[in-house]
Amino acid sequence: MFKKSLNTLTRSAAIAAVLVASMSQVNAAFAEEPICYNCPPQWADWASQLKSIEETLGYKLPHDNKNSGQTLSQLLTEKDNPVADVAYYGVSFGITAAKKGVTEAYKPKHWDEIPEGLKDPNGHWFTIHSGTIGFFVNKDALEGLPVPQSWSDLLKPQYKGMMGYLDPSSAFVGYAGAVAVNRAMGGSLDNFNPGIEYFKKLAKNQPIVPKQTAYARVLSGEIPILFDYDFNAYRAKYKDQANVEFVIPSEGTVIVPYVMSLVKGAPHMDKGKAILDHIMSDKGQAVWANAFLRPVRASALSKEAETKFLPASDYARSTPVDYQKMADVQDGFKNRYLDEVR
Repeated sequence: MFKKSLNTLTRSAAIAAVLVASMSQVNAAFAEEPICYNCPPQWADWASQLKSIEETLGYKLPHDNKNSGQTLSQLLTEKDNPVADVAYYGVSFGITAAKKGVTEAYKPKHWDEIPEGLKDPNGHWFTIHSGTIGFFVNKDALEGLPVPQSWSDLLKPQYKGMMGYLDPSSAFVGYAGAVAVNRAMGGSLDNFNPGIEYFKKLAKNQPIVPKQTAYARVLSGEIPILFDYDFNAYRAKYKDQANVEFVIPSEGTVIVPYVMSLVKGAPHMDKGKAILDHIMSDKGQAVWANAFLRPVRASALSKEAETKFLPASDYARSTPVDYQKMADVQDGFKNRYLDEVR
């Protein structure tokens, strides 16, 4: 009886040892692949960019559905033991990441083609593409209601429960939308009172406030109107053949850069650099242009792609902001939003 039990334990130990060895091999295989934080396939056509990276470099990056705020939090948590190699986020989060010491200075290929003001002088972050904030509207889901043309329109009772915006206390696109509406209502980066008051009024219309990209939810009609970027609306219209419209609000809006960084102490530093070089290459920048984003290298935007954007007269209502200051005041706005709106 004892001998039988001993044999059973021995066999169990052997099986456990095989499983541990197998898991170690699996982990080792995954460890060879570089990691990009906040590269979600459904956002900004990262699906095509990830495919392009795999075809060109042979790296199969795992999908990562963090938003900008979650990415920064994770980088700070892992500061002493980094997991990611590169990170993608809205410009204010990139600036903050550099200040917090979780980025590595690196100037990718075509560095000189990135305009001043759209990159950290030492390469701790740099713009890869930009978008314009507006309304991504599923016209079918409006059920006969007119397409809203202004921030003020969304306060009308007829749009109750029909619009949404990403959580501005976490997602960068949400914060960018808050900056846009605040300025449109007469505020500034020194004064968020008009924006806070707008969100309080908007709360009466029961907006949907997800934390993650909500592209599919607009296509399904669950969120008929979403504060979002032009490139998502154009993708829905031209690639998914959806009956959607992009609106640049009549009161004005903002242009927002998205940036990338090499992570300080990245486990696969050379692979991280190669990924950033690829994203700035002709092939990498063309992915953004074909996804209706404005690539930071102006030469990468083809005439054909440009014809699918709204007219220049509409884009005249979209302007830049002081992105450094936008980063500096972000926490202050976040706290006010959480205290006074949510």
